[in-house]
Amino acid sequence: MKEKILIVDDEQRIVELVKAYLEKEGYLTIEASDGEAALELWRKEKPDLVVLDILMPQVDGLEFCREVRKESSTPIIILSARTQEEDRLEGLDLGADDYVTKPFSPRELVARVRAVLRRRNQKEGGEKPPIIEGPLVIDGKKHLVEVNGEGVPLTATEFDMLETLASYPGRVYSRGQLIASEQGASYNSYDRTVDAHIKNIRRKLGEKAVDWSFIETVYGVGYRFQAKKKA
Repeated sequence: MKEKILIVDDEQRIVELVKAYLEKEGYLTIEASDGEAALELWRKEKPDLVVLDILMPQVDGLEFCREVRKESSTPIIILSARTQEEDRLEGLDLGADDYVTKPFSPRELVARVRAVLRRRNQKEGGEKPPIIEGPLVIDGKKHLVEVNGEGVPLTATEFDMLETLASYPGRVYSRGQLIASEQGASYNSYDRTVDAHIKNIRRKLGEKAVDWSFIETVYGVGYRFQAKKKA
């Protein structure tokens, strides 16, 4: 079955450009021109991924992210003319899996869509046994994270980073290694993009296990997984 992509942008020329490149790669596409209509369409059609502009009428892209993340881990790639680092980090903090700035390369956008969907599909079809560390359970086959028996709603990128770290407890990963493991070695990202994802993972795990820590910062190097009960 073809994967379905929801394109949300109030610029019709952008919608048509993204639509043309995605459909050329074999994806099905549906479109919305404002956040309110996009939410209705997302709930009705249940797309596999959303390509999302931020600046839109009715409900903006950031509010769309907030609403979707209350209900689902549907992958979201933000496509925006807002290029400041603070804008990028805000989008990632709200649960976006990636952030692409305008003007953009349609071919690069398609590659990022493909990478996010490939990671999701690999996790859904994986056969690795669950990782259990203290109160934390990471089930790659079910794409499920639980702490103290409660589900933790991670995005696809957050899930993959946590699973990568937890697969080798104590091993230190640089930011470059973490992002390369998720997006491929050619992906050009910022260190603070990784930091934003790690911050989100820590916050979400910490809400379920306030007396445990799971990810340590190795200053000047990167991050490592180590499940420890706080003193």
